Amino acid sequence: MSKTILIIEDNLEIREGTAEILSLTGEYEVLTAEHGKEGVDMALRHRPDLILCDIMMPELDGYGVLYMLSKNESTADIPFIFLTAKSERTDVRKAMEMGADDYLTKPFDDIELLNAIESRFRKRGKFLARQLMTALGPGGTLRLNEEEQDYLLHGLVKEARVKCLKKKQHIYEAGDMPIFMFYLLKGKIRRFLMYQDGRELSTGIHIDDSFFGYEALLLNESYSDNAEALEDCEIALIAKERFFELLYNKPTIARKFIKLLSGNIREKEEQLLGFAYDTVRKRVANALVNVAEKSTLSSKDGEITIRISRDDLAALAGTASETISRMLADFKEEKLITKTGNAIVVPSVAKLKAVK
Repeated sequence: MSKTILIIEDNLEIREGTAEILSLTGEYEVLTAEHGKEGVDMALRHRPDLILCDIMMPELDGYGVLYMLSKNESTADIPFIFLTAKSERTDVRKAMEMGADDYLTKPFDDIELLNAIESRFRKRGKFLARQLMTALGPGGTLRLNEEEQDYLLHGLVKEARVKCLKKKQHIYEAGDMPIFMFYLLKGKIRRFLMYQDGRELSTGIHIDDSFFGYEALLLNESYSDNAEALEDCEIALIAKERFFELLYNKPTIARKFIKLLSGNIREKEEQLLGFAYDTVRKRVANALVNVAEKSTLSSKDGEITIRISRDDLAALAGTASETISRMLADFKEEKLITKTGNAIVVPSVAKLKAVK
């Protein structure tokens, strides 16, 4: 699974050059900020796995960024590397005393940068492993925080076989017995029911970095629905034996999936109530909101771009494709959406939610 790195750097050439180097490795998702204040906002919003930060910047310098993030519980443990032209020993000492993990002096070469990042991640992984071994003990009954849970679960993902799927390719069908739990690394997955007359009803959409297919696995029953790729995807196939081994040894992980199951049940209840009582107009608006909230294609002004076929949207809203065409035309006229080619642009999710 790729890690996210935030680059905070006011020099455009250095910022874009560093981002390009990291992106070319294929191992990192890269976020960029052009000054300290924006960097702090992005770190709090996205919680990256590592931060690269310049020191001399307008509005808020690198020392200020590190100080503010170290005081916030959600970002205090993120590895932090300074990138700067300041190379005096006093500057290095000040950075380390404030809690920086490393310090690279400009100009630095590609290998030096990548080695520093990989070293930070290796040390971070060893630290978490030691922390878990010390805290959990042989019984493994101590409550794990979110970061520790993610570390253990992502360990399963890393050792799993990865399968690449094409759009519309099936992952499983109703009646199949589960042998894997799935983790979506990249793309979108649709789950749906198929009726005898050929009609479909979508029961859920999954996006990057999400588990699915665990309900039938936990119940030891065959799948009650179907799953297919909405777009080209990469999924990790986690063997059920390894999954259950982790659940039995770490009860907190089991509680995590019980909570996920509860959320799924609540979502299905809301969907059924919507089918029973909402107007077609409201159901189509809710379907668009559902897809928009699970989309990663958003612009700075808050617009969200979604790509979904009319048939898939109809299945999600529980209506006919012809109705979808009519509702989309109405929404476009009301400026609730716009169209760009085969994509739907949602200017405001809040306005769609307010549709009656």
